[in-house]
Amino acid sequence: MAIKDFYLGNKPYAIISFFFLVTYTVIAQKEIEVPISQRVFELMAKMTLEEKIGQMNQYNGFWNVTGPSPKDGNAKEKYDHLAKGWVGSMLNVRGAEEVRAVQQVAVEQSRLGIPLIIGFDLIHGYKTISPIPLAESASWDLEAIKNSAAIGAKEAAAAGINWTFAPMVDITRDARWGRVMEGAGEDPYLGSLIAAARVSGFQGSDLSNPNTVAACAKHFAAYGFAESGRDYNTVDIGENTLHNIVLPPFKAATDAGVKTFMNSFNDLNGIPATADKHLQRDILKGDWGFEGFIVSDWGSLKEMIDHGYARDKHDAGSLGLNAGSDMDMESYIYISELQSLLKEGKITIAQIDDAVRRILTVKYELGLFDDPYKYCNVEREQSISGSQEIREGVLDMARKSMVLLKNDQSLLPLKKEGQKIALIGPLAADKNSPLGNWRIAAENNSAVSVLEGMQAYKGNSIIHEQGVRLVNSIPAFHEEVSINNTDKCGFKAAKKAAKKADIVVMVLGEYGFQSGEGRSRTKLGLPGFQQELLEEIYKINPNIVLVLMNGRPLVLNWADEHLPAILETWHLGTESGNAIAEVLYGDYNPSGKLPMSFPRSVGQMPLYYNYKSTGRPGADGADAGSVFWSHYGDEKNTPLYPFGYGLSYTEFEYSDITLSANEFTKGGTIKASVTISNIGKVKGKETVQLYIKDHFASSTRPVRELKGFEMVELEAGASKKVSFEISEELLKFYSASQIWEAEPGRFSLFIGTNSSTKRKADFQLN
Repeated sequence: MAIKDFYLGNKPYAIISFFFLVTYTVIAQKEIEVPISQRVFELMAKMTLEEKIGQMNQYNGFWNVTGPSPKDGNAKEKYDHLAKGWVGSMLNVRGAEEVRAVQQVAVEQSRLGIPLIIGFDLIHGYKTISPIPLAESASWDLEAIKNSAAIGAKEAAAAGINWTFAPMVDITRDARWGRVMEGAGEDPYLGSLIAAARVSGFQGSDLSNPNTVAACAKHFAAYGFAESGRDYNTVDIGENTLHNIVLPPFKAATDAGVKTFMNSFNDLNGIPATADKHLQRDILKGDWGFEGFIVSDWGSLKEMIDHGYARDKHDAGSLGLNAGSDMDMESYIYISELQSLLKEGKITIAQIDDAVRRILTVKYELGLFDDPYKYCNVEREQSISGSQEIREGVLDMARKSMVLLKNDQSLLPLKKEGQKIALIGPLAADKNSPLGNWRIAAENNSAVSVLEGMQAYKGNSIIHEQGVRLVNSIPAFHEEVSINNTDKCGFKAAKKAAKKADIVVMVLGEYGFQSGEGRSRTKLGLPGFQQELLEEIYKINPNIVLVLMNGRPLVLNWADEHLPAILETWHLGTESGNAIAEVLYGDYNPSGKLPMSFPRSVGQMPLYYNYKSTGRPGADGADAGSVFWSHYGDEKNTPLYPFGYGLSYTEFEYSDITLSANEFTKGGTIKASVTISNIGKVKGKETVQLYIKDHFASSTRPVRELKGFEMVELEAGASKKVSFEISEELLKFYSASQIWEAEPGRFSLFIGTNSSTKRKADFQLN
């Protein structure tokens, strides 16, 4: 019907239709503009108690969802819960087709059709694997880290995932703990910036964008301080360490808008984190104003019984909800216990409503109520998964993650032609280990090996020998794995290859599953017969480049003393071999800096640069031969390689520090500057680092703390002035007054290439 008919025609119904159309459009527009808070309120008004509690219940994938529904047993009960709307989330269901099938049960069979949020451990990539998070942190490149999270989110979202259990922002100082590979290392300042970058990468600027996923800051809190580095162990730390070291990355994630938190397995000062009201309700939801929801770690509600804290499941349910844990992952406690706890008055309906409001809000923000199947497009999954964009992104991240630890006589980069190279080691041709741990969706043996990467350079002849074989090259996630320590049959061939070679490249380290959850170690040397192989090859040919693959700092004293070149490559993911070859041959100049100190001995654990001086900090001024100062009788206090350390194929020179003023008052600032020059022969990147020492305070302060850094890329012969602004905010710490404040006094600042730099200047805060 033409518009003129409404005005010129003699049909009254046309006018009525017109006004109906206008009215409907206005109503529809208002419906679209209804705020999420109102939509959540209206939905909750329709929900039964069972349906509310169901939103607080998360199940692991329990059947082949594209196959028939379960007929009996526990899986049948879970399926019935799903169809009744008694499940708020599922994890480890992946693939657009699989997610659509499980979402259909929740949306099309339940009374209210509330969609599921689908969770997954997207730790460092989905199917196409980026470097492990510790390796990415070694780049100190926040934009690259943000992009790595974003491309991982894009690939995972295309496979139906809309929630990741990452980033892990636990600060840790103990390389014995296997989960160091998941975090950003030992420093709260660097860790905070990386936490924010990863949250931003996962969630983007609009969570309803189908390329994004909701992030989850974990593990709240202090999991990285597990006693003796043993996973799941107890934690006992003071308020000073909690607030100044442990909590800042979690606060940074909150400020970056992270949508969810996960609590931790450990107890903290006698209280299991899952039941820690002070952490979850007072600090996170109270002081920090966190509006998202908290999910327990796998079974951690039930594990409070094993802690000896909860008497039974009933008690655990009460403790968890009262403390602020909103969603139960795989304990089945909320679904079974909350109704009776409510009747008994041990929990309140307000607590249940608060948890459900938080969970539903995230679902609305993801756009799941507007389109429950927005993440379930098989064609989109096929076009994005493993795409050129994704692979180029993980390759870029892998290049930036490597750290050059040693390069005497400029042995690296290798010549591109005319050399005979012996490539030796159990990890040299391996295509599985470089993927590292937490690569659940990746195909086994999908990484580019070092052998393949080096073979792409055609100018040299390469002889490959394993030397030491792997015991189990493709273990299950839960299985132990090792590098052979019973069979030396490959030594002879490896030594023969080394004897014929101009240079030897040895690829040694940890197998990919020797670090990660449940993989704590008491020894931090090269596992198996690798150290013996290395020493035997050195006797034949000392021109060795040691390429390390590992998920944690290792003890490398012998290698540092004897070998001319050491390259830390970590577990770099899918494009591992290509990235390593580019660095070995000089097509990429390494620029990484260590995010964790490398020890001289496991006996130094925990080891970190920002330690306290103690009352007897050193032997200076003591009588010759005195033993009465804080030290070891059989080892140095210092690390082998300090936090922030990393070399380049070029050399950088720093000027003295200049200050714009020697003092300032609160509210003011001063500027500290250095000039950095590339005095080498090739272009390179240097991360200029600022550290500050507070000499006297209401509570003892570290000998120095990272407070700023800037990455500078310079052509050979070029120079650049780098400046840092020093403000009151930069000097704040959690003081003895139990507040964040900058106390007046004397400070020193240090600017240099790593945390051990001696270049300093003093200033005063008045």
